[in-house]
Amino acid sequence: MALDRPRALSGIQPTAGSFHLGNYLGAVRQYVALQETHDAFYMVVDLHAITIPQDPQELRANTRVAVAQLLAAGLDPDRCTLFVQSHVPEHAQLAWVMNCLTGFGEASRMTQFKDKSTKQGADRTTVGLFTYPVLQVADILLYQASQVPVGEDQRQHIELTRDLAERFNSRFGHAFTVPSAHIVKETGKIYDLQDPSIKMSKSASTPKGIISLLDEPKVSAKKIKSAVTDLETVVRFDEESKPGVSNLLTIYATLTGVSIAELERKYEGKGYGALKTDLADVMLDWVAPFRARTQEYLDDPETLDNILAKGAEKARTVAAETLALAYDKVGLLPAKH
Repeated sequence: MALDRPRALSGIQPTAGSFHLGNYLGAVRQYVALQETHDAFYMVVDLHAITIPQDPQELRANTRVAVAQLLAAGLDPDRCTLFVQSHVPEHAQLAWVMNCLTGFGEASRMTQFKDKSTKQGADRTTVGLFTYPVLQVADILLYQASQVPVGEDQRQHIELTRDLAERFNSRFGHAFTVPSAHIVKETGKIYDLQDPSIKMSKSASTPKGIISLLDEPKVSAKKIKSAVTDLETVVRFDEESKPGVSNLLTIYATLTGVSIAELERKYEGKGYGALKTDLADVMLDWVAPFRARTQEYLDDPETLDNILAKGAEKARTVAAETLALAYDKVGLLPAKH
């Protein structure tokens, strides 16, 4: 891997089984592009997953499914480092150091924690859920990443990462690269097909509002055809007054590379039915080979595990060096080997 490349790091949750279209267009597609220009580290964040209750067998299966989908989407283990978070114990070790540097108040201000804890209630909300943004800080700082490809909803966590990196560096001496968020504006958010005021997500969307990439293609096509639009008939991009149509145009443009302006011209005078029918076909053409490639990897668990073992070894080489530096800076006594 070329050492002069900027380093990028990102992670994806294994909790949902199938990725949905918002995951792919908002994040995974960028991962594939960045492995060509960056020294890219990508992980399936199973430690983050257990901040809420999980069935152990499902979690293990979903972790493999997530890895298979990342490979099916185009990640190449020879061009990037792909691994499972829990296979690199330095994540949890550095997280403790960063926990001891984080103010209770600043952790309390994380909007994702506030949203999730409100839904779960105080009695069911774990300390892990409260501190998971700090684990995310450790995830990023371990690899000295300069760029972190994330969705818009994670921007606040990147700001926390920057604050803590700067705090550590000023208090103990330089140890960490201060990263920046890498957010592609046009596809930062894909919205729910039934309620285009909210982001497409497993936790917030209804089944009809979310496109799961491993669903039968006909199911996804039906969801696109029944997507909420508005009472007009003009195919025009206007997020304020036409959020449903704008969302469909964004999905279409992102999957095909055709500009939104071109799509507006193409569907001039044709109405929403034509747009939905064509987008459903585009989705079918894209998702069928993706599902087939994912299944090929799942049918060969030995290859999948070998890829992950190789990825964890590469990740630990970098992570162990960063952790040793951080431990030394804060004054922890080194273990004699």
